[in-house]
Amino acid sequence: MPKFASKRRNNASQSNPYGYTAPKTKGSNAIFKMNTDIGQHVLINPGVAQAIVDKADLKQSDTVLEVGPGSGNLTVRILEKAKRVVAVELDPRMAAEVTKRVQGKPEQKRLEVMLGDVIKTELPCFDVCISNTPYQISSPLTFKLLNLPHPPRVCILTFQREFASRLFAMPGSPLYSRLSVNVQMWAHVTHIMKVGKNNFRPPPAVESSVVRLVPKNPRPDISFKEWDGMLRVCFIRKNKTLRAGWLGVRSVMEMVEENWRAWCALNDIPVDEGPATSTENEEMVIDEIVVDAEQEEEWGGIMDVDEDELPDFFKEERDRQRPQNGKYRKKKGKVTELVREKVRKVLEDDTKLADKRARNCDEGDFLKLLWAFNQEGIHFN
Repeated sequence: MPKFASKRRNNASQSNPYGYTAPKTKGSNAIFKMNTDIGQHVLINPGVAQAIVDKADLKQSDTVLEVGPGSGNLTVRILEKAKRVVAVELDPRMAAEVTKRVQGKPEQKRLEVMLGDVIKTELPCFDVCISNTPYQISSPLTFKLLNLPHPPRVCILTFQREFASRLFAMPGSPLYSRLSVNVQMWAHVTHIMKVGKNNFRPPPAVESSVVRLVPKNPRPDISFKEWDGMLRVCFIRKNKTLRAGWLGVRSVMEMVEENWRAWCALNDIPVDEGPATSTENEEMVIDEIVVDAEQEEEWGGIMDVDEDELPDFFKEERDRQRPQNGKYRKKKGKVTELVREKVRKVLEDDTKLADKRARNCDEGDFLKLLWAFNQEGIHFN
């Protein structure tokens, strides 16, 4: 006859007193509430943390910049391989927490915690950057690292998956954008691995990916401001032809004309402010620059990443000169006529990119375009 299973005293279900685990309550493991508004999602998977550090190929002589160390899960692994770690943390509570992880240990002397916003902080020299990046600063951090006087040897960065996919998107891809062209111009980008949202506490709303950025050495010999300024115009309408994006948008042509006038003033080149020479030509040009109000509505959602906002100049011009009866019209002068012809010549004759769309242009096409504009005295910085 089977024995009756008696209930153990004090609800002990195991003979080993250390086998009992108290039931978890909400927030039982939380030292304090995470501030998700500033991107606090701590990486808790030790396997993922170790893989990220291993992919950095750290040397014993390396100084590593860690952005957003959180509770120090990555920090302690970096200290095992690097000479020194500089951790930049915005939250004083987290800064104290990561300091406690190495307090009283030999690693304490090799860890420096800087309290503040990494975007506004002047960074010391470092060899490698490893970051579980707060999603709100993904783009500013990326370009800050690439624009440092002495860029790091390599950056291992965890981003929101969609943002990461834009970094290494190729021409023709739906995710190909100004961000893709800019980053690939200044660095070699590779995808390392995907990281599920359940590897973080608290879990973010989206999945993540880890990418490796290796800044190009030597750097491209062009002005970043001018390069980015031209790309802003090209990607205003990335699904339209470059001819439509340049010659079909009134604010773009006014910006180009203003920049050309500034270039002429700096180089002591006289500018003829008279009216257009030909009435017939004037009428033709006016017809070309008519833009339907319906078409202008594309300004609202043209940028495909949050940080790629419409340039302020375009916004001001759009608001200042709203169309009447649904159309824009402008009287032409010699300067406007000349600048328009220069843009047409660059797009159609010099580069033959007029009928190509920005989403299908590669780095070489944009370099060719920038060189041709500069030859005509048109600059974007």
